[in-house]
Amino acid sequence: MEKSLGSRKQRQEFVVSEVVVPLLISVVIGVAAGFGGVLFHFLLGWGSRILWTTPEELADVPVWLRLLIPAGAGLFSGVVVAKWAPEIRGPGVPQVMKALALEGGRIRHRVTVLKTLVTSTLISAGASVGREGPVVQIGASIGSSISQLFSLGADKRRLAVACGAAGGMAATFQAPIAGTMFAVEILLFDLEVSSMSSIVVSAVTGTVVARQMLGQRATIHPPSFALVSHWELVFYLGLGIAAGLAGLLLIWSLFGLPRLWKRVPGPQWIKPALGGLIIGLIGLWLPQVMGVGYGEILKALDGRVVLASALIMFAAKIVATGICISSGMSGGIFAPSLFIGAMLGTAVGEVALHCCPIQGVNPAYYALVGMGAVVSGTTLAPMTAVLTIFELTYTYQVILPLMVACIPSLIIVRLFHGYSVYETKLLSEGVDIVKGHEINRLRDMKVSDYQSPLEQVIRTTTPFWEIVDLMEKSSFPHFVVLDENDRLAGVLTIRDIRSFLIHKEECPQDLKAEGLMKRDVATIGEDDSLEKAFSIFAASGFSFLPVVSKKDPGRVVGILKKSDFLNAYHENVVKERIFSNLNLFCMIQPEKAQKASLKK
Repeated sequence: MEKSLGSRKQRQEFVVSEVVVPLLISVVIGVAAGFGGVLFHFLLGWGSRILWTTPEELADVPVWLRLLIPAGAGLFSGVVVAKWAPEIRGPGVPQVMKALALEGGRIRHRVTVLKTLVTSTLISAGASVGREGPVVQIGASIGSSISQLFSLGADKRRLAVACGAAGGMAATFQAPIAGTMFAVEILLFDLEVSSMSSIVVSAVTGTVVARQMLGQRATIHPPSFALVSHWELVFYLGLGIAAGLAGLLLIWSLFGLPRLWKRVPGPQWIKPALGGLIIGLIGLWLPQVMGVGYGEILKALDGRVVLASALIMFAAKIVATGICISSGMSGGIFAPSLFIGAMLGTAVGEVALHCCPIQGVNPAYYALVGMGAVVSGTTLAPMTAVLTIFELTYTYQVILPLMVACIPSLIIVRLFHGYSVYETKLLSEGVDIVKGHEINRLRDMKVSDYQSPLEQVIRTTTPFWEIVDLMEKSSFPHFVVLDENDRLAGVLTIRDIRSFLIHKEECPQDLKAEGLMKRDVATIGEDDSLEKAFSIFAASGFSFLPVVSKKDPGRVVGILKKSDFLNAYHENVVKERIFSNLNLFCMIQPEKAQKASLKK
């Protein structure tokens, strides 16, 4: 009886620590992220009223002010980013992905405040950027701060970051399913099933907070949707292909224009001001592309945008968003993708209206599907795109056209570019994030913990027959070759001397290591992760890598054997799975677990 009570207590303690407490923390994160999203919403309204005397009618604002306000906001952004928080530059989502994959989910506390202040100022001033990416980064920063407050481990800290991002995204659209899927499909590369409940709780909590503060209304209010005929799917397929091409144009605009900005003289912090000035000039003729653009999206969803205007705003929004992001401003690309998709969908819908003999074809329906299709192409997250649009309409009929349009859009971008807009941003910074649970585990494993000491060394002046003798006695016949200054000169393996062993009579008497070794050597740093080692081993036939010092890349401090790497990989992954299964076994069958422990 006592054993049963003790086992029950252990089970209850495990459930509390591993299930109840994480869910409670998820609620706290969701509430905080929801308030962050609501605060950002109010800041945009306050900022517009402060910066513009008549924000509803820009024609009444003096020309000089329409140029000065975006330029001044850009200058403010550039100074803050350069001096206090470089990580708030750009969309925000790539920085969260980087923090999750490479930094153990750690995000500096100041990011929450500065990202909110800078991005709300830029959007209020008319910068062509979105608020969803910043809200995701703000929510993620809140999750990171709370996880550090509770001293959570690396895995739970990453989960807390994802929970904050999901809560912020859900609060923005009042769409908990879309917020959950955004965190799962875009942010988390090594999701475990047990993590889903925490993310769902944060997304639902963030949505509840937003609805309590803002009312039960979404940011975008699309009309009811109807699929008039299944023949329309042909046009939706064409819309998906066009959306993929539009995604490629947007990606090119975001990452092609920075090359032009590099040629602009002056410090980096001044370039957002120049970008703001250009946006102000564009806004003189086409003010619809300034800001988030939800007003024009709603017009498209109401069928109040004609073909010519849709095409002009489609092209102008791509250029304006590219100028803002590439100049170094802080802001997202999710809302611009929705804007571009709405205009593209309107254009395709107008074509369908005139070409399709079926009665009831509505360009507004195509605008709605186009929004999801472009988001699918730019983010390579089709489920997030589908569920976002579905939660805006709650109409099941929209699912089939969305899937028909979103998948071709994704395929086009995958085929001709290969990466999402977020992955492209990270690649431009030299960060290559590979999705997968095991490969992400390797990021936390350092080469220095698994390298072997440098015991066998050959000098460049070592004679051939001495090398042969060393290889016969060695259990690992691969050698690092050092020069007279103890610097790395090359590597030498048995393959390099095989031909000389076969034809001994042709071997020169003065043959030395420097005439046999390979000089083009792949090395790895002692502070590098095993993920980098994995990439090198996978791309080559090397059986070992010289490990070089962080302070002095020419000095070899050890070697990383491929066999040791594989053993480390296997032990780390298998040990984690065994530990997880053991915890589950102890929770479900505590009596058997206790007996097994006593026998041991």
